[in-house]
Amino acid sequence: MSGGQAGVSTGQANARVAWLFLAPALALIAIFFFIPVAAALLLSFTDFDIYAVGDFDNARFVGIQNYARLLRDPMFWTALQNTFYFALVGGPLTVLVSLGAALLVNAKLVRFKGLFRTIYFAPVVTTLVAVAVVWRYLLHARYGLLNYGMERVGLAPVDWLGDPTWSMPAIILLSVWKNFGYNMIIFIAGLQSIPEQIYDSARIDGANRFQQLRYVTLPLLAPTFLFVGLLTMIGSFQLFAEPYVMTQGGPSNSTLSVVLLMYEHGFRWWNLGYAAAIAFLLFAIMLAGTVLQLRLRRDA
Repeated sequence: MSGGQAGVSTGQANARVAWLFLAPALALIAIFFFIPVAAALLLSFTDFDIYAVGDFDNARFVGIQNYARLLRDPMFWTALQNTFYFALVGGPLTVLVSLGAALLVNAKLVRFKGLFRTIYFAPVVTTLVAVAVVWRYLLHARYGLLNYGMERVGLAPVDWLGDPTWSMPAIILLSVWKNFGYNMIIFIAGLQSIPEQIYDSARIDGANRFQQLRYVTLPLLAPTFLFVGLLTMIGSFQLFAEPYVMTQGGPSNSTLSVVLLMYEHGFRWWNLGYAAAIAFLLFAIMLAGTVLQLRLRRDA
């Protein structure tokens, strides 16, 4: 046997061994991810409801009627508008706060960096429902700590969770506080990957701290910004627990999100086919947003 044939045989044997080791993980992914996703997609083309749960014969194939009904549903457009509001305001704000915290914690003059990282990261690992309950009391119109502080400085109290104007900003405030620590850790990793020699060269050329930030730090953090932006966008479009615990989608549907609407149709009214259609339409929107960010990054 020639050397080339022996190499091909060895490569095929290695490939078979690799597939053998990957098979258990791939099987679990197929069972717990691909098959449920395919079933949900099929479900979105049916009128599957609580009656079909007991007897599958009650489920009928309705084609794209769920999607057509969804596009005519004013409640869906309200939820989509609220979700975009949350994503377009809360998302960039979370990224900015995360970057600011990372720059402060990573500064050379800061002592006890590990302690500050732990403190800032603590909200991330705290149960979201428990945090939302605490914030619900902090934002209470009469007894809330935030309104108490505003009154002490001469400002009028605000009905944070009862006023449609302020309800979504209140949820954005909670979300930024809850999530910025995770992105901060990623930004710190990106900052520490920038060679110190580049900053030394910039200082020799006369660049001040702001110029170093603008012309060195931010451009070299571009891949990190892309990664953080994608994660933040996907998380923002999945807004659910905060309005569910704090406002139940009110007041006047001002905090109703797409995922909360999907939950209500699927698990409150048992319109599972319609809820599945909402899920896949939301997936299409997030996919389009991801592709747009990747294209903007490529063209930049």
